[in-house]
Amino acid sequence: MDRFVILSGCSGGGKSTLLETLRLRGYHVVEEPGRRIVTRELESGGSALPWLDLIAFLRRAIDMSLSDRQAAGKRAGIVFFDRGLIDAASALQHITGEPALASYAQEHRYNSHVFLTPPWPEIYVGDHERRHDLSEAIAEYDWLCADYPKLGYELHILPKISVEARADYVLSKLGLL
Repeated sequence: MDRFVILSGCSGGGKSTLLETLRLRGYHVVEEPGRRIVTRELESGGSALPWLDLIAFLRRAIDMSLSDRQAAGKRAGIVFFDRGLIDAASALQHITGEPALASYAQEHRYNSHVFLTPPWPEIYVGDHERRHDLSEAIAEYDWLCADYPKLGYELHILPKISVEARADYVLSKLGLL
């Protein structure tokens, strides 16, 4: 859907901060499924966590992403997604070999412009919910850089500039400035 825009890329690269800036500018945003799943699992003592049961975590992320898309369809205007369906399906395919990516990607299109945060070691911080290290984040980034173009998306690697300038960059590429 042309009004569904993905912000993806390297963990710790500033996606959530950029999303918050876009929200403050009046756009609808959808928070990253992975963070929401980790929070819920930690609160409930569940095991669908990337460091305990990565496959269960990714399947949950796919389900949550599908629900997010459905809910976003009820909103008017542009909706920015912090990661989402393609990221989860890409990870599942890379880890298990299941050919999940193509079918999800074909049935559930996003705007052709996809914005990726590159690895940014100077701002990368692990936390209670992000326990993987930068090398794992970069490996994920690399496969996303390969998978999105294969699915017909145009990648825009976000420059390492202020969050306000990044927001302007995204909006400019989308013709919204």
